Amino acid sequence: MSNHTTPQPSAAEPSGEDLASTMGADTLDEIARLQGELAELKSKSAELADQYLRAKAEADNARRRAEEDVAKARKFGIEGFAENLLAVCDSLDAALALENATAEQLREGSTATLRQLISALERNKVTVINPAAGDKFDPHQHQAISMVPSAQDANTVVSVLQKGYLIFDRVLRPALVTVAAPK
Repeated sequence: MSNHTTPQPSAAEPSGEDLASTMGADTLDEIARLQGELAELKSKSAELADQYLRAKAEADNARRRAEEDVAKARKFGIEGFAENLLAVCDSLDAALALENATAEQLREGSTATLRQLISALERNKVTVINPAAGDKFDPHQHQAISMVPSAQDANTVVSVLQKGYLIFDRVLRPALVTVAAPK
């Protein structure tokens, strides 16, 4: 006979069967419900983790694409403007190729070339600031070079020394003007 005996549960430790009989059916139903709820929450957690990873990857891809678009815009943003200026270059080349051009021909060619240049600038949203004599001085678009005595109202443009330019609504270069001095 062996001296080995199977340990018997003590009175303080109930067996599984004793536990089941002591807990009752309501408690077992509650445990089963909670285990089901736990499994459902684990499933939902895994699903949300997957959605998070996909959203993060999508956001990273969108950021990368946006950075590439900005880099391309910086690199090629002036392409359309440059294309518009090619016609101006062609006109100047043609004018310089004329060996015996008259002063009248050169003036006509220069005028046509200037029209081409202004048109190219306007297509690229660059507009001329050229105030007329008598227009009110605008410090946002004009730069006063001097104040001169004039019959005009004070702080009005007397003459334009150099045209200014806007790109969209931003001053690229202010018009250089003389302004009527106060009387």
